[in-house]
Parts: sequence; structure tokens; C-alpha cells
Amino acid sequence: MSTGTTQPLSREEAARYSRHLTLPGFGAEGQARLKAGRMLIIGAGGLGSPAALYLAAAGVGTLGMADPDVVDVSNLQRQILHDTGHAGAPKIDSAAKRLRALNPGIEIVEHREAVDASNALDLLKNYDIILDGSDNFVTRYLVNDACVLLNKPLVHGSIFRFEGVASVFHLHDGPCYRCLYPSPPAADAVPDCATGGVLGVLPGVIGTIQATEAIKIAAGIGVTLSGRVLLYDALTMRFREMTLTRDPACPVCGEHPTITRLEPIEMQTCTTGRSETGHEDTMENIHPVDLKKEMNEGRDLLLLDVREPHEIQIGKLPDAVEIPLGQLPERFAELPRDRDTVVYCRSGGRSAKAVQFLMNQGFPKVRNLAGGTLAWSDHVDPSLPKY
Repeated sequence: MSTGTTQPLSREEAARYSRHLTLPGFGAEGQARLKAGRMLIIGAGGLGSPAALYLAAAGVGTLGMADPDVVDVSNLQRQILHDTGHAGAPKIDSAAKRLRALNPGIEIVEHREAVDASNALDLLKNYDIILDGSDNFVTRYLVNDACVLLNKPLVHGSIFRFEGVASVFHLHDGPCYRCLYPSPPAADAVPDCATGGVLGVLPGVIGTIQATEAIKIAAGIGVTLSGRVLLYDALTMRFREMTLTRDPACPVCGEHPTITRLEPIEMQTCTTGRSETGHEDTMENIHPVDLKKEMNEGRDLLLLDVREPHEIQIGKLPDAVEIPLGQLPERFAELPRDRDTVVYCRSGGRSAKAVQFLMNQGFPKVRNLAGGTLAWSDHVDPSLPKY
């Protein structure tokens, strides 16, 4: 797959990759193709960690990684590129140090930035194969669209709780991600891993599959997952597979595409509610510092925690009423309507939905804690655990 010129292996490289050189159908030619290959991994997290480690070890000549985040201790349960000593440091720094130590003979390119509509085309155009290890739908759709527009193969991976998905998109005019999911879901329609949890070893399985597919594409061997979607269930230890064909009506790779240039991905958000009077009301947010000030002043506030019970066990705000978001339609009558209510969750998404719902039920004074418990920990009480 590499667009670069293959070069003979050095004596040191022959020794390092000797187990590849003796593989039937792979050999020195396949290794030389890997050496000439240029791959970009989007995300230095759960999926990017195993993928990057195995691709670096395999001898991919140029390996880029793009991630704007810093290492948090909650990452270390699954993001094996990083360690406790790098907590608080940029993930790209931690990743590059580990990968260079693993294989000093390859080039590691550091991109300390988020991939968005303004930079994706310029970033991806310099690579042969793209691996998507992102954890959000906006990036997944954006990267897919960029790959189609640039005619790049995309190795996809995604994880949630105990399940993972892997596939290869837009390889040799094969189907793309939008052939499977034409448009993004509504914001917060699917909980993220921080909310729903993820088994720590799960990204190791899916990320390694992504690395395998990337190596096969680069070396020109085997049968890839193009046209197939691999589904993995860790609880039952079962793999299932479904066939995916290119959709002629696909908005980006179909016969009459409507997406012809890269634009920001639009997702529905919960920012307004409609009261019983039928008038649209703008949701009111409150910053954690301002909430703390009102609490210190003795304001008669009702704090409503709409997280799941296992999240509340990790830590919560004092004296909060606990009603998970999914139970709110059946239990909202338990809440007094005459209290000034502040709703919170982990990061503000679910609480925004709860605020909208309560406004629809005619609650006169209900606000959303901006940033949720994460922001509370950052700005008010660092002893509240982040997860």
C-alpha cells in the first residue's frame, strides 16, 4: 500500500524483524513495504496504545499520532502507552517516548492537536493508512469523510463496555463508515466510555486487530476486513461478523455524494427546553464556583444527581438527591417544584437532558451544573475523584 520507495533492510533491521522475514508470503519484501509505510493513528488512548506499540514494533517506517489530551490516572486502566509518572503530561509526549524506546529505528511524528475540519485534510494527506482510535462520533465521521475525500484507507475501531467493533473502510473503493452509519446520532444518545465504563483489556483486543489490518494493507498480504464488520463480545468471548456493501446513496462515497468538501460535523444538542406554556426556554447553566458560593451563602438549593449508582459510589456532591436519568420520567414527582434545583452528572450532558425534561414538566427554577463533577473537582473540590 505504501506510496514510498522501498529500500533494502539493514543488517540491524534484518536481525530485529527476523521473525517476519521467515514468514511465507511476507518475507523481506513485506518488511520493506512496512519500512516505507506511513501510518497515522488518531488518538493515543485505549485503542491507539496497543495499535501504536505493535506497529512500532513491526517496523512501520513513519508512525504519526494525533492527540491533544494529557494523561489522567483514570486512563491507566487501559491506555498502556502511558504510566503513572506521566500523569498530567501530554499523551503525545508519553507515547513518543515509549515508542522511540521500543524501536529507535522508526520515525515518530507528534501531532499535539485535535483533528477537526480545519486541519484534517492537511494532516491526513501525508500518510498512507489512517487508524481511527478516537472516542467520539464527531471525530469518527470527520476522519471518515477526510479519508474518502483523500482516497485513503481507514482502519476503524470502537469500544464500549464489554464490546468492540473493527473494520476497514474505503479500501479499493470499498464501503466507508457512512455506508454503515449514514449520519451521527444525537449528542449524548450513546454514553461515552467514561459514563458507561469499559473493560480495560477490551481496547487491547480491538487495537491489536486494527494494527493487524494496517500491517496487512501495507504489506499487501491476506484478506482485510474491508466489506466486513467484526463484532467482539468479551463477556461471551465470541466474534461475529456482518457483511457491509458500499451504499450507492452514501452521502460521501455514493454515486451522487452530497459531501464534497470537509465541513464540521453537526450533532443535535440539548440546549433548550419547552415549558408547559409552549414557549421555548433557554437552559441556564451555573459554574461550579458560583454554585459553591450559593451553597456557602445558605441558599435553599436542591442538588439532583442523575448519574448511575456505580458512578455515585465513586463520589458525589453533599446532600444530593439521586435519581438516574433513565428513571427521571417515572420519579420526577418526588422532586419539590418550589425548590431551586441544580442538576449534575459527570460532564454536563445527561444533566442537560434532565434539565430539559424538568423544564418540560413545568419546573420553574432548574439549572445545569456546567461541566458536572469533573468541573467541580477541577474548580472547587479536588478530593472528588475524577473518572
